[in-house]
Amino acid sequence: MKHLLSTKDLTREQAINILDVAEEMAAVSQREVKKLPALRGRTVVNLFFEDSTRTRISFEAAAKRLSADVINFAAKGSSVSKGESLKDTAQTLEAMGADAVVIRHSASGAPARLAATDWISGAVVNAGDGTHEHPTQALLDAFTLRRHWSQVAGGPSTGAALEGMHVTIVGDILHSRVARSNVWLLTTLGAKVTLVAPPTLVPVGANWPCDIKFDLDEALAEEPNAVMMLRVQAERMNAAFFPNEREYSRRWGLTDDRFEHFMNATDQESIILHPGPMNRGLEISSAAADSAQSKVLQQVTNGVSVRMAVLYLLLSGELDES
Repeated sequence: MKHLLSTKDLTREQAINILDVAEEMAAVSQREVKKLPALRGRTVVNLFFEDSTRTRISFEAAAKRLSADVINFAAKGSSVSKGESLKDTAQTLEAMGADAVVIRHSASGAPARLAATDWISGAVVNAGDGTHEHPTQALLDAFTLRRHWSQVAGGPSTGAALEGMHVTIVGDILHSRVARSNVWLLTTLGAKVTLVAPPTLVPVGANWPCDIKFDLDEALAEEPNAVMMLRVQAERMNAAFFPNEREYSRRWGLTDDRFEHFMNATDQESIILHPGPMNRGLEISSAAADSAQSKVLQQVTNGVSVRMAVLYLLLSGELDES
């Protein structure tokens, strides 16, 4: 595998290999000197056509910890704002000798288009394309879940999948590339996935390997091992998908009362995830976001290790061997 465009493309063995290498990268991150010479002399370009904080900084930190040269390219303030096409931008990066291009784009399929052409010869990593996929976010979520699951079960995390784990993903499924990537990856790793959303925020005809519910309390009564709250993506909405924010929070938000009841039912062993940024008071309360069960900050930390693993395996060619 030369590119990482979708979690649907990953085999179980490849996914576990990425998570295992991420464990090794996490160990490096705990050292006083947090760098490896693995990608010395290589150039990684962060090509972001959409605003991003966590993902862009995470990829930058990952590449630098592997000793790669990093070029950050933002569409705003570049020739893209003057009308330059994706093809011309890609060919410019190719002329600069990019070994890997990490791309975030508002158009679903843009990373696949880049990878399918001869515009660029390096590896392409999808850092989020439209409402399609965000594979490295799903990988860091799986990494966080696997670490939690191994602690609860008392076994090693390396080499393990997620058999027997139940993950409930709640919120704006319709516009969420994170939800799509997680459904494919988590089921590949053996977890059960339940999606919960207002009927208007579920894709029509979604034929995914998961359960779909519209009642959050009913879903939480099944006592999942993890609940992932999704941001309501108002910037992608061109219509009213729910009456108002107060109504959304009351029915589909992880409020203080709902969080407390759920944690008591699961003996405090379930965890809360969120890909960020969070709309506190809308899809998640501050009590839930800042609780001991919240792994939101651990997700950010784990993102660097997972992206180190992805860049290393793609540029070394070792992802093909797993």
